[in-house]
Amino acid sequence: MLKGTCHCGQVNWTLDDDPESITACNCTTCRRYGALWAYGYVGHSVHVAGQTETYRRKDGGTIAYHFCPTCGCLTHYVENADSKTGKSWTGVNTRMCDPAAISALPIDHFDGLKSFDDLPRDGRTVADMWF
Repeated sequence: MLKGTCHCGQVNWTLDDDPESITACNCTTCRRYGALWAYGYVGHSVHVAGQTETYRRKDGGTIAYHFCPTCGCLTHYVENADSKTGKSWTGVNTRMCDPAAISALPIDHFDGLKSFDDLPRDGRTVADMWF
């Protein structure tokens, strides 16, 4: 299980399954937030506690970014529910974790800016991005 919390402690999340890797995305939103993502389904493998505010891109987008209204930390995002399963894919910002819990995990790079493709791993880990 992986746990994360915002700076002031008012919002926290848990991810039931330990991720095998962490994703860095270069889309117009993620690159500004500097988030490193792990994934699951909200209410299933991802559990969030605490009141959040949300941001959606001006074009409406399919993702609602959640942040703590007190300290401003980006905690997670939630995509619109899938019409077939009713589940919402969720990314939790692993920068909210204790670094020791994820530092050895490899980074997967996702080109959310141009190609919308997963890029090959380059051997870097979270520790390489953080320290």
